Amino acid sequence: MKAGTKLQLVKSAHTAIWAFFAILVLFILHAGVTDRVTPAVYVSAGLLLAESLVLMLCGWRCPLTILAYLYTDDRSSAFDIFLPEWLARNNKLIFGSLFGLGLLLVALRALLS
Repeated sequence: MKAGTKLQLVKSAHTAIWAFFAILVLFILHAGVTDRVTPAVYVSAGLLLAESLVLMLCGWRCPLTILAYLYTDDRSSAFDIFLPEWLARNNKLIFGSLFGLGLLLVALRALLS
């Protein structure tokens, strides 16, 4: 299989996994805003915390980014994922902030109930 094809497979997998975790972040934020905190919220938070640990252990790079390095010399923000450049560049800031806000709201809901 050619490097370009392998890169496209990595980008596709990376985008699908990114979408999964982005949905979890928005789910937690929605639960905190609407006071619909269920066990699924805690499972989602656990998955996101596990993902954060993986990123931390990999030098704040996704393991798929590290894999994608093998197939191209491109190092632009979105070389390894099908996202707009600005979103790929600011992904951790945007979704990390939303995740933090969601956790804060969920914690406040738990304390006030």
